[in-house]
Amino acid sequence: MDAQDAKKIYSALLKRYPRARESPTTICRGTPFEVLILTILSAQTTDKAVLQVKEPLFSAYPSPHALARANPADVEPIIHSLGYYHAKAKHIVAAAASVENEFGGEVPRTMDELLSIPGVGRKTANIVLYHGFGQNHGIAVDTHVRRLAQRIGISDTDDVKVIEQDLMALYPKKDWGDLTDVFIAHGRATCDARKPLCGDCVIRKYCRYYRDLPDDQKKD
Repeated sequence: MDAQDAKKIYSALLKRYPRARESPTTICRGTPFEVLILTILSAQTTDKAVLQVKEPLFSAYPSPHALARANPADVEPIIHSLGYYHAKAKHIVAAAASVENEFGGEVPRTMDELLSIPGVGRKTANIVLYHGFGQNHGIAVDTHVRRLAQRIGISDTDDVKVIEQDLMALYPKKDWGDLTDVFIAHGRATCDARKPLCGDCVIRKYCRYYRDLPDDQKKD
């Protein structure tokens, strides 16, 4: 991918989704603790579903101290609608316990420390660092970001670590956090996993997937 084309892609998406970072439909709003827990819960489900449990969960357990001392069986009914609720209840209680016991009840601000928390990988850590603390340490590669990177032609692998490196090599550090948000917004609105709306896509002229479509399926 040419660096100039990469820049044009980001500019077009940022113009199309100017409020992607502040969208009320994202889980990445709130305190660092809330962002951490909600991002862990977002695995294998939608942000919309996670947001529905946000208020009851944090009303019952408003701090790492409270959640760390919870019985996972008491958490399960609150997050039951998300699926995999047995495992997820254990994961968020364990994460809260780590924050409480290892970091004095404050969500840590470094990548290495965040990765030491149970249930936290690079994607979650990147989201917490950016949306919780305003720090760009990497690019959170979720299913939408991975799909766009592959379809556009930025990366040719399923390895999310390599995809992250490919994206970081193309884009300046100051854009990493917002890049994730606009890619996710575009993946939800236009670049659907099963039926991408290429005719409505503002970046289709830069997209390998669109270029490879049969001529009778393209729209100018």
